[in-house]
Amino acid sequence: QVQLVESGGGLVQPGGSLRLSCAASGFTFRWYAMSWHRQVPGKERELVASITSSGGSTNYAGSVKGRFTISRDNVKNTVYLQMNMLKPEDTAAYYCRTFVASNEYWGQGTQVTVSS
Repeated sequence: QVQLVESGGGLVQPGGSLRLSCAASGFTFRWYAMSWHRQVPGKERELVASITSSGGSTNYAGSVKGRFTISRDNVKNTVYLQMNMLKPEDTAAYYCRTFVASNEYWGQGTQVTVSS
């Protein structure tokens, strides 16, 4: 079955960096677009970044453009989110997502906390 497992979250000071990973299994990873989303308690989950199946095209939320980079390794079946110049407002649970055969799949999430 489709599984998405995020890792790499943690506590970081403002201005710091983190790299999130999402390891995928149970489907042909290289065929499907992937995306990262984040959610703060009491707010709706929002799209952070997305990447096409080949990795040739990416898209970012305006709030992270120029600071975050999404990438993928179609050999390791993993999608990454490099987060630089982190701000306290980036604090959230981060999730990866994909659609396979018209079904939506989410990982369990990884918490990112930006605080001094």
